[in-house]
Amino acid sequence: MAHANARLNLHGRRLLVSRVINDCRPVAHVAKELGVSRQCAHRWVARFRIEGDAGLHDRPSRPRNCPRRTPLDVEERVLELRREERRGQDWIGPELGLAPRTVSAILRRHHVPYLRECDPLTGEVIRASKTTALRYERDHPGDLIHVDVKKIGKIPDGGGWRALGRAATAAQRHKHEKIGYDYVHAAVDDHSRLAYAEILDDETGPTCASFMLRAALFFLSHSISVREVITDNARNYTVSYDFQAALNAIGARHLTIRPHCPWQNGKVERFNRTIQTEWAYHQIFETNTERADALDPWLDHYNTQRRHSALGGLPPISRLS
Repeated sequence: MAHANARLNLHGRRLLVSRVINDCRPVAHVAKELGVSRQCAHRWVARFRIEGDAGLHDRPSRPRNCPRRTPLDVEERVLELRREERRGQDWIGPELGLAPRTVSAILRRHHVPYLRECDPLTGEVIRASKTTALRYERDHPGDLIHVDVKKIGKIPDGGGWRALGRAATAAQRHKHEKIGYDYVHAAVDDHSRLAYAEILDDETGPTCASFMLRAALFFLSHSISVREVITDNARNYTVSYDFQAALNAIGARHLTIRPHCPWQNGKVERFNRTIQTEWAYHQIFETNTERADALDPWLDHYNTQRRHSALGGLPPISRLS
């Protein structure tokens, strides 16, 4: 990977050197073609003449020496105190006469886990990190579809507490009316973020299976063939014969996330958050039907007009063009 501010990647540097050395072309002409300065072009040519192809690779931005860096013996003492005492930076720093932020930088540099992730008795890591090394984006639409269900409370006729206030609805509690929930089933394409969602009565295996078939038809209408589907480890996905039959019918392979790691299904989890803030709770609805009728127009806006930060400010439909 090239540096963030580099104008040329490795292939571009090799192309520059080849045109200057092999084709005997002026450096100024080649630099202008590739959109870099003459000084930059001369620098890459000089590095190639001295070091060969290795000179075209990125060099670390880290300085060769850091005279003000904490000495190694002090760093070792910080790590030793952390292992023995299992205390944080605010305690270790005063013990060694260091600033707490210096201790924190040492711990992070040596990849020491946070105390909140460790067993207080043994110091061993017992909690899953909220970050994952499995950050990815599939190369083509349909390579992977994220599927999940979001449960939201129904709106009573006349509006709920968001419309009337909690004081107005408190008087109705003695009636013990069970309003129930809406189950919003969602499917999001990993590459394009194109989304499909429905409001259904439950999240049982047959319901999830029928939703999966309709979602596949939706993606097919956009020339997307579903090849893999990823879900969490809920039984309505993992042990449901109906859901597995639906996947077989569309020719898709079933993947599941690592247990207790919902961020591995992060694209649909983030969509669930967006659908809450921008549709379900974005405005006051007086009836549940009114909110349900607003879902399809919002989905069309999400797919065709809403700017998506992961897509460079473009809507999901832009990746299907």
